[in-house]
Amino acid sequence: MSQYFHIHPDNPQPRLVNQAVDYLNKGSVIVYPTDSGYALGCRLEEKNAMERICRIRQLDGNHNFTLMCRDLSELSTYAQVDNSAFRILKNNTPGNYTFILKATKEVPRRLMNDKRKTIGLRVPSNPVALALLERLNEPMMSTSLMLPGNDFTESDPEEIQYSIGKLVDLIIDGGTLGQQPTTVIDLTSDAPVVVREGVGDIRPFQ
Repeated sequence: MSQYFHIHPDNPQPRLVNQAVDYLNKGSVIVYPTDSGYALGCRLEEKNAMERICRIRQLDGNHNFTLMCRDLSELSTYAQVDNSAFRILKNNTPGNYTFILKATKEVPRRLMNDKRKTIGLRVPSNPVALALLERLNEPMMSTSLMLPGNDFTESDPEEIQYSIGKLVDLIIDGGTLGQQPTTVIDLTSDAPVVVREGVGDIRPFQ
C-alpha cells in the first residue's frame, strides 16, 4: 500500500514536502493536489514511472502529458513560445489552465503527443503543488487523475487510496478538492483554441 502524507493545503510542512520530493527522486509515482483536483506525477527522466501512470490512466500516444512548472521561466526550455503566446501565458498563469505548445528538443519524445510533437504546460496556483516544484527544482511530468471511464478529476484522497493505493507510491492528502479538470488551451496556431472547457474561465481566449 502507498505511503499517505497529510500536507497542510495552505502552509505545506517543509519536512513532508522534502520527504515527498525524496520519493520523486527515487523514481516514484505520486498523487498530489492541484488547483483542479488531484494529479499523478513523476520526474521527467523516469520512464518506468511514466509507464505506470499510463497503465493507471489507460493512456495512448495521443495524450498530451503536462509539464507542471513553478513559473514561466521554465516554459521556454521545453516549449516554443512566441511573443503573443508569452503574453497569453503571462496574463493567465498561475491558474487553472493547461496550455498546449510545440515542444522543444529538451522534451523527451515519450512525453510528446506522437503526431503533433506538442506538450501541455501548466503553472499551478495550489500551494502544495508549488512547494513540491520549488523543492524538486525542475518541472514534474503530470497528468490529471481521471480514472478510466470518468470525465472528472478525483477529489477525495481517501477514495484515491482505496481505488489505486496499491498502484502508486505516495498519496499526498491536501484536502478535498473540486472535480473539474483544467481548461485546455491550444497555442500552436495563430489564435488560441479552447480544446476543453474546465475550471478555468475561457473568456480571455475568445
